[in-house]
Amino acid sequence: MSLRFVSKLIAPLTLAAVALVVTVPATAAGDAAKGKEIAYTCLGCHGIESYKNVYPTFSVPKLRGQHPEYIIGALQGYAKGERSHATMHAHAASLSDQDMQDIAAYLSGEQLTPGKNPVGARPAAATACESCHGRDGVGVDKTYPTIAGQHADYIEHALESYRSGARKGPTALLMAQQANQLKPEDIKRVAEYFSKQQPALKTLPRNEKLTAAK
Repeated sequence: MSLRFVSKLIAPLTLAAVALVVTVPATAAGDAAKGKEIAYTCLGCHGIESYKNVYPTFSVPKLRGQHPEYIIGALQGYAKGERSHATMHAHAASLSDQDMQDIAAYLSGEQLTPGKNPVGARPAAATACESCHGRDGVGVDKTYPTIAGQHADYIEHALESYRSGARKGPTALLMAQQANQLKPEDIKRVAEYFSKQQPALKTLPRNEKLTAAK
């Protein structure tokens, strides 16, 4: 369901918020503290609740709780041009593999685990999504995105991007096949359903402080 740094460049914003302190482990795969230093520009869009990409217009995706492996894959897709977004391409193309791992460790935070019961009535069209995204939108594998609580309009945008062929990559063919079977009204119902699931992805905290675990 993105991992985007800046969908457009914006002037620094002053937002009052309570600072959060999170203890994170530094691992060989990704160091969240280093990732926060590299990815400070992410907060220009991903740290603002319901912030919109200008054109096409859609909500910038929530990343906290996402699988870090999926974030890395998305960044690689932007770097290669498999995902179409000029600003994201420019950012991702400047990153090393280790940078991407560190950034993903920071952006993802603690990943979500499946809830006990899905929220609301599941639309029939959502059945095909379950094998990868789970009944409640929590990706069943680390490479499948979690979409629980994701902005509905972003989910719609992603599905339409697969339908049109604008989004490419390892899963593009499968996703295009699934998306092309959905009617416009089905896409809206599926997006609304998964956007309401719990536990949910969240917008990145702007004043988060990270301390490495001992």
